[in-house]
Amino acid sequence: MTTPRLIDEIGARLSELAAGTPLRDFEKTLKALAAGAFSRLDLVSREEFEVQRELLAKARERLAGLEARVATLEAGMDGKI
Repeated sequence: MTTPRLIDEIGARLSELAAGTPLRDFEKTLKALAAGAFSRLDLVSREEFEVQRELLAKARERLAGLEARVATLEAGMDGKI
């Protein structure tokens, strides 16, 4: 038997043993309480966060380009006003 397979088998047997214990009920209750608490908070998922971060990066790049363009136009107009 290979080591990863042995570890998987031991983990499976421990899970079977823990399935009928009060610890399992406590874990379920704790997860339900945590899910309820998090649902009341104003949180976003990791995916939503990453999308917004990418949009912000693109907006910053565009803003930097527009600022450079305005600076160039202003420099060209200095002698014409």
